[in-house]
Amino acid sequence: MKGLYCKPSGDQGDVKFVLQETNAPTNIGSHQVKVQVKICALSPVDFKLYEDLRLESEHVPVGREITGVVLQVGPKVTFFQPDDEVVGILPLDAEQSGLCSVVLIDEYNLVQKPEKVSWFEAAAVIKDGLRAYTALHTLARMAAGQTVLVLDGAGPFGVLAIQLAHYHGVKVLATALSPDDQKFLEELRPSVGVQESLLARVIRVWDSKENLVDSCLEETGGLGVDIIIDSGVRDYEEEAETQIHRPHKHDLLTLLSVGGHWVTTEQHLQLDPPDSHILFLKAASLSFLNDEVWTTSRAKQGRYLHILKDVMDKLSTGTFRPQLEQPVPLYEATVSMEMVQRKQTRKRIVVKL
Repeated sequence: MKGLYCKPSGDQGDVKFVLQETNAPTNIGSHQVKVQVKICALSPVDFKLYEDLRLESEHVPVGREITGVVLQVGPKVTFFQPDDEVVGILPLDAEQSGLCSVVLIDEYNLVQKPEKVSWFEAAAVIKDGLRAYTALHTLARMAAGQTVLVLDGAGPFGVLAIQLAHYHGVKVLATALSPDDQKFLEELRPSVGVQESLLARVIRVWDSKENLVDSCLEETGGLGVDIIIDSGVRDYEEEAETQIHRPHKHDLLTLLSVGGHWVTTEQHLQLDPPDSHILFLKAASLSFLNDEVWTTSRAKQGRYLHILKDVMDKLSTGTFRPQLEQPVPLYEATVSMEMVQRKQTRKRIVVKL
């Protein structure tokens, strides 16, 4: 069987992905489940994280968000049985690619796929849904009546964060990186047939005439937003030309409210003493969003499975309605993954059916 693999490189934007033959798993562990993969989602690979966790290997398996059918279970598996339809995320130390026909995975990394949910939707949502829950519930402690700013709201993660926040009674502001993103965000609705918009305001960061800080302060009566979920930040003004749609860290500190929470995806964010002093004066907090901690540490395994199940439940009830692109066949997986890694496209779904 074939799987998608990549040789780690220092330059994450210029790596090569290859489809190569690999042996089908034979020996199954006590708590493992053998799954026939139906759909696999492709998201960017963080090679620096593999290096930090000392998980480097000659070829890194690619494609970790999977849906499929259980073929066989280990002798101590209690959650699943053969023919169950499941969805899950392969751990970072998985030896097989999610694009393999059959994979072995611990039962603790899987949940049941609801009957109403398609294979396609389940694979597309599972990881971004986990990220949205981690950002808004675990880190930001979201509560009804608050205001949240979601940067790059039209991205796969941003859309689910918007929908989750709105579901819990939070006022949502979001940025659009292009006119197409703006149109998409302005048309977002809680459910089919409902006229009310999910968003209180769409901020056009692609338009130089619209200022992010001014727009947020105007919308909140000068008080600032309670929660910021970013999609990357500029540390220095010199980066403006290459990262034109990323806000400067000082802008986000300015529009953060008293007691607010800033959840960042920028793992190398640098805060100088004056920046920390602003956070101190506002009694505000900064958290780093790394959803991989759920599988690298078993400290909160029960909560992790609860989140995955709740993501599927919300997808089944229509609370989560992701922006889905056309799926691609297996033979296009290499090119598709290169586009995802270079951020030329946000996400790709590969069909194994």
